[in-house]
Amino acid sequence: MDLLRHAFVQFKRTSFAILGVAVTIGALGASALPASAVEHRVSTPPTGYTVYSFAAVGAESKPDDISRLGDHVFVAFQNGVGSLGEASPSGVTSSTIQEYGLDGRPGTSWQVTGKVDGLTADNAHHRLLITTNEDGNSHFSTLSPDDEHAVKTYDYAGLTHGGGTDAISLVHGRIVISASAPTNATGPALYFVDLDGTTATLTPLFADNALATAANGANAGHSVNLALTDPDSNTMVPRTASRFGGDFMLTAQGDQQLVFASRAEPSATLHVLSVAQPMDDTVFAGRPEQTLWITDPTVARRVI
Repeated sequence: MDLLRHAFVQFKRTSFAILGVAVTIGALGASALPASAVEHRVSTPPTGYTVYSFAAVGAESKPDDISRLGDHVFVAFQNGVGSLGEASPSGVTSSTIQEYGLDGRPGTSWQVTGKVDGLTADNAHHRLLITTNEDGNSHFSTLSPDDEHAVKTYDYAGLTHGGGTDAISLVHGRIVISASAPTNATGPALYFVDLDGTTATLTPLFADNALATAANGANAGHSVNLALTDPDSNTMVPRTASRFGGDFMLTAQGDQQLVFASRAEPSATLHVLSVAQPMDDTVFAGRPEQTLWITDPTVARRVI
């Protein structure tokens, strides 16, 4: 059974957490969820955490992205669909977006054709932003939970890097998405997205081979050309961060690099930080107390 894990974490000092292969955080203390929120309690959680698990509601499987919209949490279950939208071994061709209350009670679910690999809340418009099929045959969708026809799908115009699309951020009201699985080494690593009618028009932000300043390693302080092969997640760095505060950050997972843009604009100054292992989704602790919502595709996996 696949699980959604809900960790209430209180940060004793400001730091950031990287979720994926590893979690890096300062000294922690935990606060508890109400008993009504618990479906499965994870045994022996790491020191400083209280971790609760919400099981899949039906036959959905492989939870991936997660986002909170208002007082509800939405999880994308990929259901074994392939990265190009290929049917799963059981013939499933759609992902499931499952709604949960903050107390863990399941709500409505929706089907989205393809493999959902990007899911972000757009609170200003009370909707979810969705990308499908990160390796190709990709589409953009919105899901408005209160609408009768909740899911609206858009065709891309201007997708030039040869692959699919992945993680989504909102930066000063503009939609930014990662250009995943590139086949063009000089193509965009990120796009702005403008929605009109049934078209999602893409504008490049910076390229996979853009010039950046190395933030560490043998070339620290010197200009290098990026050679990104795996643009993945993206997010804003809190302004309170001691380094790169207020920057826009792209995780190049397979390249083991984090790329920081001084602003989400084509003219931004870039820095690249090399890391010791591949990273997937990234989250920053920007407040003294914070709740982490994470997904776990197998029961055996733990937060570390």
